[in-house]
Amino acid sequence: MKVVWLLNNTSVGVFGIILSAAYCDILWTQPKRRIFAVSLVVLLLFQGICCFFVNPAMIQKIYPVITHFPLAILLCILSRRRFWPVVSVLTAYLCCQIRRWLALLFSFVLSGDLLAQNITELVLTLPLLLLLLRLIAPSMRSISHSTGAVQFQFGLMPMLYYGFDYLTRIYTDLLLEDALVVLEFMPFVCCMSYLVYVLYSSEAERARSQLEQTKTSLNIQIAQAVREIEILRESQKKASAYRHDLRHHMQFLSSCIAGDRLEQAQAYIREICSETEAGKVTVFCENEAANLILSSFAGRAEEHGISIRIRAAFPRIISVSESDLCVLLSNALENALHACQRQKKEGRTAEIDVLAYEKNHKLFLQIVNSCDRDITFSRGIPVADRPGHGIGVRSICAVVERYGGMYTFSVADHRFILRISM
Repeated sequence: MKVVWLLNNTSVGVFGIILSAAYCDILWTQPKRRIFAVSLVVLLLFQGICCFFVNPAMIQKIYPVITHFPLAILLCILSRRRFWPVVSVLTAYLCCQIRRWLALLFSFVLSGDLLAQNITELVLTLPLLLLLLRLIAPSMRSISHSTGAVQFQFGLMPMLYYGFDYLTRIYTDLLLEDALVVLEFMPFVCCMSYLVYVLYSSEAERARSQLEQTKTSLNIQIAQAVREIEILRESQKKASAYRHDLRHHMQFLSSCIAGDRLEQAQAYIREICSETEAGKVTVFCENEAANLILSSFAGRAEEHGISIRIRAAFPRIISVSESDLCVLLSNALENALHACQRQKKEGRTAEIDVLAYEKNHKLFLQIVNSCDRDITFSRGIPVADRPGHGIGVRSICAVVERYGGMYTFSVADHRFILRISM
């Protein structure tokens, strides 16, 4: 019986020491491996000596001094960290309770014999150690690189359990005296830990959602920038073509004047002027970025035979950054243009009406487009019926929310209405 007990104590010592080291993110060089191996042997030998000269109850009381404290110091030296090695040791101690509880359950089902419990603990040691090393240790090591606050959150439960176990079971008999305050302590800790975890997870999810919105907004801005670059490139090509053809234009006009064909020369000049006017940016307001975007979409609407009316009164400098203005106007007009293109294909009226101005440092934007389709809304936001769509709407919402503004999406009289105020 004593041999089994001694083997079981040795196995739990090896279990806890190896697991504590695995939970620390240590760069295992050859010297460090030797130091750890020698320390492991020394700790186990010291425990063995204590088992022969000190009674088991006293060993349990001094176990933190002869094992946990030296192990934490050793891991602090090897990992060059102060706090996380302590968390690793306490977490490994907490994991030892899995082994103990399973053995208690097994012995209770069979006979309740203490020998059966020790043998079961001994048998479970290696499989449980390998399982924890494979599944839990990598996650523990990754947490060690988090902030001190995060490390404390994950170390709080092992700390509380360690103190509770020693104060109520080893140093005193409070747990055996059925004191309600003691019996209800760990359920209280579990409840509070769960609530803290819920709050932490909620904040993490909110942060992840904001990052996703920011990422989507940046992707939209990049796409719009690429589109504007293509427009500028096309304008450059047209300018190059005009410069190339200028000599031919001059020669033709010279021949017309020499042949006294003034009317033909004037008609030719008017034709060239109309082509040139078609390629220039229309001035809707004082803001250059708004003019570029509005002109681009106005040209695309006219190409598709879509009637567009634009009333804009943005000053040269507005309260919204150019990139955010680009996201708002481009996505809103893109969605309106696509909706009207579907209207044209179905032989229905296709119109877009844009109203944009700034007053008292507040930007107002209203875009109304023809829409005869049924649109599904979720919490006041239109839901896309095709995969990959709806990104523009989310980008608009993200920008408006970032400025603390308001947005509304609605449908009335076969018209889709977007209103933004921020």
